[in-house]
Amino acid sequence: MTVLSINNISKRFDDLIANDDVSLTLAKGEVLALLGENGAGKSTLMNILFGHYVADSGSISVFGETLPPGDTRAAIARGVGMVHQHFTLADNLSVIDNVMLGTESILRPFASRAAAAERLQALAERFGLQIDQNALVRFLSVGEKQRVEILKALYRGAKILILDEPTSVLTPQEVAQLFATLKQLVAEGLSIVFISHKLDEVLAIAHRIAVLRAGKLVFEGGTKDATKAALARAMIGRDVEALPSVVTSVQPERIDQPVLALESVSAHADDARLKLDGVSLDVRVGEIVAIAGVSGNGQSLLADVVFGVAHVEQGRVLLRGKALPLRARAMIVHGVARIPEDRQHVGSVSDLSVWENAILPRVNDARFSEWGVINSRASRAHASALVKSFDVRLASIEQPIRALSGGNIQKLILGRELSEAPTLIIAAQPTWGLDVGAVSFIHSQLRNATARGTAVLLISEDLDEVFALADRIAVMSKGRLSQARAASEWTMESIGLAMAGEVDARSREHRAA
Repeated sequence: MTVLSINNISKRFDDLIANDDVSLTLAKGEVLALLGENGAGKSTLMNILFGHYVADSGSISVFGETLPPGDTRAAIARGVGMVHQHFTLADNLSVIDNVMLGTESILRPFASRAAAAERLQALAERFGLQIDQNALVRFLSVGEKQRVEILKALYRGAKILILDEPTSVLTPQEVAQLFATLKQLVAEGLSIVFISHKLDEVLAIAHRIAVLRAGKLVFEGGTKDATKAALARAMIGRDVEALPSVVTSVQPERIDQPVLALESVSAHADDARLKLDGVSLDVRVGEIVAIAGVSGNGQSLLADVVFGVAHVEQGRVLLRGKALPLRARAMIVHGVARIPEDRQHVGSVSDLSVWENAILPRVNDARFSEWGVINSRASRAHASALVKSFDVRLASIEQPIRALSGGNIQKLILGRELSEAPTLIIAAQPTWGLDVGAVSFIHSQLRNATARGTAVLLISEDLDEVFALADRIAVMSKGRLSQARAASEWTMESIGLAMAGEVDARSREHRAA
């Protein structure tokens, strides 16, 4: 039984063809993986399905009935649930209020919160997506917000579930649990469009795979005969050079005084629930030290502390042996670069142009302004050079940065920071939600930076990325940080257990062996 038919959908934004005569079907109880580079048209196609965009031509039918164009309520009423890559949550409301928003009539202002909370808790336990129902969304990390989006769709009774990067916040054990649950629900008739850049996951969960490139459907077929290499080639039109699974550790003769040292650092975020508890760590010249952990355990707060945007209550943060004023401006002046996990709201200003975002952290630099007046010619020239060097694909540096795909925004941020030859890079979720081509590019740029002597503090929930890049790995759980050990001393299982709070996972594993 066909539950979804996408028929000859085309969509153009000015000169950009986002979807070019795309047709797809989805059967009851089927998982269809949708792949493609950032900017290939996946999000546009799903937004047309969900009623956020109106197609220039073509139609979509759900359970045999044509969906009215641009009507999100109609899509939800027909059983379509969507978890967006860029979240659609009200930051000033609690988790439970966000989930209930739009599900109750305005004639029932005092809805049964108790019943809703009970139902939400059951869903959270069923999918292994625990969340504090009363927490304000603005205090949640990116990963926690993604969990809320998943729960919101399930709460509304979705029969067709569109999942965009649903596993990026989970440990390997939790991914296995989620996949087991999804398979059970699929067996009961749920249909899923699964968007992911993790090809191993796609091959494990999907029945069929569709690949978009430059808005066109370039591949559609069963998972059985697909390979990662073939899928990557279909996505980007060329072979992708694979990184080694574990990077050789920095040679001892290259290591001197730590570039960054944290000594028993304790801190609280604005939300008193989140804290760092006596964190100690060092990162040395030419080294990548990765912090792994489930989202919401303090990694984001750690990045904010190091960059000077969160207050340290106890302990010290040293840069090349000196305790600097913990302010963002001081860190920038002393060569600290930041790639924040939230590229849309923290890493860029959506309404400003590409060239304005290219100089944003250093707008007071003499290269770009004088006496408070921006030198637009020099700034535009700088932005154009970054766009060319870092392969940022866009129509013009004059367009607002929000018009770029997530991967291209990230490449601009990367270029903006790396072009300053930083001493230290704080890279938080640098490839979250990006395609294999963009991931390969960003990884190579980070590796090139360390070859020049830059120290990198990598904060990532993607364990493949952690093992591919890190010289040493530490795990954060509930605000506490394990000792940083060589990447070769960890396994996927032991690091997953440590992420779940079992700090003695490695020693137990050795005893079992």
